[in-house]
Amino acid sequence: MELHNLKPAKGSVKSKTRIGRGQGSGKGGTSTRGHKGAKSRSGWSKKKNFEGGQMPLQMRLPKVGFKNPNRVEFVVFNVANLQSISEKYSLSEITLENLYANRIIKKRDRVKVLGNGDISKKVNVSVHAISASAKEKIEAQGGTVNLV
Repeated sequence: MELHNLKPAKGSVKSKTRIGRGQGSGKGGTSTRGHKGAKSRSGWSKKKNFEGGQMPLQMRLPKVGFKNPNRVEFVVFNVANLQSISEKYSLSEITLENLYANRIIKKRDRVKVLGNGDISKKVNVSVHAISASAKEKIEAQGGTVNLV
């Protein structure tokens, strides 16, 4: 066996049907597109979600809900999370810069602290928002709360 002797297995390679190359090919004339109409012309494509004239699904379903364009999204931490973050990264002060530096939040994230769980360590917190119960728990341990 040499390179000039190689050829594909019998029946594995099939030549492409050349459409619109005369009547003798059997695929001439209308080139398998039928007669006239949009589908026979170049550039035609069916609209996305077109259901043959039937009322489309997105029009049959009712409009629901409301998206407030002015909504402020917060990354939420509970008091118990603050305890574990301060121990893991050995932080006595939890600020946005510290959280960002340790890749806990992204640069533009807004942070809110909620009061779920307990804290047994003095921690100074500087965040965008905090719940009343979380503030109470942090200050009970001798920590301070700063709103940015």
